[in-house]
Amino acid sequence: MPLHAAALPATPDQAVPLKQFITQVNGDKSVTFRIFAPAAKRVAVVTGSTSDSMASHEMKKEANGTWAWKSEPMKPNLYEYFYDVDGFRSIDTGNPYVKPQRQPNTSLILVPGSIIDDRAVPHGELHALSYHSDTLKSERKVYVWTPPGYSHESDPLPVLYFYHGFGDTGLSAITQGRIPQIMDNLLAEGKIKPMLVVVPDTETDSIEAIPENFPPAERRKTFYPLNAQAADRELMNEIIPLVDTRFNVRKDAEGRALAGLSQGGYQALVSGMNHLESFGWLATFSGVTTTTVPDGGVAARFRQPDAINRQLHNFTLVVGERDSVTGKDIAGLKAELEKQGIHFDYKMYPGLGHEMDVWRPAYAEFVQKLFK
Repeated sequence: MPLHAAALPATPDQAVPLKQFITQVNGDKSVTFRIFAPAAKRVAVVTGSTSDSMASHEMKKEANGTWAWKSEPMKPNLYEYFYDVDGFRSIDTGNPYVKPQRQPNTSLILVPGSIIDDRAVPHGELHALSYHSDTLKSERKVYVWTPPGYSHESDPLPVLYFYHGFGDTGLSAITQGRIPQIMDNLLAEGKIKPMLVVVPDTETDSIEAIPENFPPAERRKTFYPLNAQAADRELMNEIIPLVDTRFNVRKDAEGRALAGLSQGGYQALVSGMNHLESFGWLATFSGVTTTTVPDGGVAARFRQPDAINRQLHNFTLVVGERDSVTGKDIAGLKAELEKQGIHFDYKMYPGLGHEMDVWRPAYAEFVQKLFK
């Protein structure tokens, strides 16, 4: 039986400006969401980033084959959304800004007017370093932000190591977390000290810890501890030595901070407590904790509260009030620290869940505490 090629999909009218088919931010800060899907029977745009905040908005089909929906004016922020096209979840094919994930399924739209904007200030540089990991037996990549004016001839700078969350990639902290913009803007306002920010990939993809191989219900029992052990070896044996060699940085604990969000918050807790002598500052933003994923090294360190209090200049815990993913983790960690007499800063963000609206401001607040 002969094979026949399928018909190609329709394309927008070539005589019409493309802006009539794509999503745009309007002058009043409302957003007109659009997607070209002339054969679709039903299309909706789903906004929000958590199950509590998500809302589905029915779109109207226009004569040119585009589906559209206009929002109310929105506060300055970076928003997540995706399309429901006849039951199929789709990114916005007319928008280049996609949430960096292992399986991308969400688009991003920036409504300007906040600290995460690209402003006319001196800009730092973002470096992508590739290296071979003997620990993981694979080629790896780490991102390093350096502040404006950085050079090998200047005084050594302190370093913040920051881990992203589950299912994302290292670029999540850069593209969605907006670390370069936050650092540029805070530095221009004189609110932070010059420092380097190093973003490893939280997922090691070691043979025993490939996340896609684990059912979601089993991650905390098996995947998280295995991945954390591998990432800890990579951090201490490869990433920190690489940064120490390639950049003019401080090599003392007073000049190193460690933080992360969600799964990355667990990584920061595990590495920070197992190698307490290597760091002077620690933070977990909505992190998985040893409340649900035990670690012997962390438990042993918690029995040495005086050592922790002497070593850490700041230990920050952050969570959203409605966080159904790691809310119990942070509550358990908070109770344990209080029981042991370990000093820490704590902040709960009212009305928010497991989301970037917690982590971006938490990051901005934490970096203002560092190295002072």
